[in-house]
Amino acid sequence: MPDAPSRAARLGAILFLLRPTYVATEVVTAAAVTGGYSFVSDTVSKLGEVGITDGYASPRHEVMNGSFMAYGVALAGGALLLARPLGPWVTALLVVSGASSFATGLAPLDQDATLHALAATPLFVAQPLALVLLGARVRAERPRLGRALTVTGVLTAAAAVGFIVSGEGRAAGALERAALWPVLGGLAAYAWAYRPRR
Repeated sequence: MPDAPSRAARLGAILFLLRPTYVATEVVTAAAVTGGYSFVSDTVSKLGEVGITDGYASPRHEVMNGSFMAYGVALAGGALLLARPLGPWVTALLVVSGASSFATGLAPLDQDATLHALAATPLFVAQPLALVLLGARVRAERPRLGRALTVTGVLTAAAAVGFIVSGEGRAAGALERAALWPVLGGLAAYAWAYRPRR
């Protein structure tokens, strides 16, 4: 555990600690949906659709797509600022994940499904791998956190595979969130040791 984190590391920690607020953007966007929306069966990307189909509309799609971009920048930026303690491999994987999130916001699902899939896929691969590698990296100094990060990485990877296999199945939304949301908490837990302190 660091005794005196650098200024860059403290700033990176702030970005990681703020990222769990992303969940609120999903809730805010979903609250305005017309035509029905389910966190269990509907994908996150559906909240970013800009058009109206079969009575479904997401009037706050700009909030969702903007959050993909903003929180993607926070992920990549936080990783670069914490690059020294994270190590090169974890940093690179998290930067790829952040870039993937940003690109997803630029390619709404209903505008170009293929481009959207290409933009989003790296996020589901790189994030779980980053957590597993980070867990191994910190296990000696912070064994509980190391184990937690490893388990989270494995579980989010399994959820990502389940999400891809299920397609538009009844649990697609739940599986996708199981692949994404725990990463927010895992990285925030890691960043806690680098937070600004008096």
